[in-house]
Amino acid sequence: MFIQTETTPNPATLKFLPGETVLGSGTADFPSPEMGATSPLARRIFTVEGVTGVFLGRDFVTVTKADDAPWDHLKPSILGAIMEHFQSGAPAIEGEAPESAGHASHDGPDSEVVGQIKELLDTRVRPAVAQDGGDITFHGFDRGIVYLHMQGACAGCPSSTLTLKMGIENLLRHYIPEVIEVRPVA
Repeated sequence: MFIQTETTPNPATLKFLPGETVLGSGTADFPSPEMGATSPLARRIFTVEGVTGVFLGRDFVTVTKADDAPWDHLKPSILGAIMEHFQSGAPAIEGEAPESAGHASHDGPDSEVVGQIKELLDTRVRPAVAQDGGDITFHGFDRGIVYLHMQGACAGCPSSTLTLKMGIENLLRHYIPEVIEVRPVA
């Protein structure tokens, strides 16, 4: 098995491409070892000292490290953990699969606007950020403000504010006049 790695705009994350399907659909974000308890793959990766987060996509795994942990020490152990997982035949996640869309539900008077926001996120934004090992999902819409949740390489990325303001906010405002601003949520 040959696992490729790619850097991301976030220096604390690295994207691993095992050349096999990781998740059949959706994404799964494990920002701590406790959150990764339902994932045999995340549990293996969290055994590597210095790993602080694991994010699973359709065909990639994004790993976040502690600031004081150098990639040249972590990378071989992470590659080994990913390889062991795929050789074991265990599923990436035990039990229920994660929600495929990842967006928060929204009912009410703005449901048509929210539908447009989610459509733009799914067709224009999410594929682009997946290239960088992350995901951005809809969290809420209130009085013209769109709240988005950043995951994987996008969470804590130094360029995430620029991505939100210059990229996503401008895109949404261009197509949806009701959108005034975009803000991140934790």
